[in-house]
Amino acid sequence: MPDLLRSPLHERHVALGAKFAEFGGWSMPLEYSSGVVKEHTAVRESVGIFDVSHLGKAMVSGPGAADYVNATMTNDLGRISHGKAQYTLCCDDETGGIVDDLIVYLHDDEHVLLVPNAANTAEVVRRLEATAPEGVSVKNHHRDYVVLAVQGTRSDEVLSGAGLPVGHEYMSFVEADFQGTGVVVCRTGYTGERGYELIAANDVAEPLWDALTAAGEQYGMLACGLGSRDTLRTEMGYPLHGQDISLDVTPNEARLGWAVGWKKPAFWGRERLIAEKAEGPKRTLRGLVSTGRAIPRPHMSVSLTPDVLLGEITSGTFSPTLKKGIGLALIPSFVNPEAEVGVDVRGRREVFQLTPPPFVNPSVRES
Repeated sequence: MPDLLRSPLHERHVALGAKFAEFGGWSMPLEYSSGVVKEHTAVRESVGIFDVSHLGKAMVSGPGAADYVNATMTNDLGRISHGKAQYTLCCDDETGGIVDDLIVYLHDDEHVLLVPNAANTAEVVRRLEATAPEGVSVKNHHRDYVVLAVQGTRSDEVLSGAGLPVGHEYMSFVEADFQGTGVVVCRTGYTGERGYELIAANDVAEPLWDALTAAGEQYGMLACGLGSRDTLRTEMGYPLHGQDISLDVTPNEARLGWAVGWKKPAFWGRERLIAEKAEGPKRTLRGLVSTGRAIPRPHMSVSLTPDVLLGEITSGTFSPTLKKGIGLALIPSFVNPEAEVGVDVRGRREVFQLTPPPFVNPSVRES
């Protein structure tokens, strides 16, 4: 994959026998020799470590930086204090469609770190740069930092063993020192389990990875690829941009209205989204669980009856936890949220039950 960007930990992954795949222009580990199911199970039952350095990093800084971000992104930064992180959405101002979903790190009123998805980083930065007020800068640091996610019930012990701080509140972060370099340690993740995400300069990527993996050995920690990250997030019903959400999908349709500051005077897409909310979205992102052994995959058609097509699967996989096929799909809002539907699995109409996600009980907020 000569034209793809590589993580600063690429050689570590090669040494572990990783299988690589393209993600947002990056060559990243899909799975290791242990396989997706074992990696998934390690996170649910103990702990796993992910390299997610392909995620974007952009700093908005200068007088009024936080106010500017708050006037563009959907969620309300006024709800959180310095040292907290927040899930939010970047929407198109005219259509209300989702340009990207991202995490905002509120360092202070003049420094806000954004962590978008890899494929959308340049577009989010472009939109912010185009309307930034005088004195506010937007800098793309996509390739400058390593991002690691330590996820699972033993994540606190692993970080402590590597000399890093633990125990802070969910969606809060602290800045720590690791071998003389600053590391941002945040209680966030994309798996539904208790865990942390760490952001550090590339020059400490390898020693940081080595310290964490050494500390995790006694807990059976596995290096986990983006294959298990996908099965874990699907079990939680977390949407993936480019599949479940996109410029063609609004927060109302994606059931992400909780990440919108409806009372804020300004954010991109506000008028369109308020009008849609009042009228009610015509379709809704729903969860589906197989009543048999079928496994759904993206783009498989979903029907109410053989003659009434509803839409298609946006995300679908085998759930290692439930041992069943699960998925997400944009379904017309008039359909009973507990209805049985059919999914066309290789020419056979398999029965699925509409079920509100998450499909497994989360532990991410546990103290």
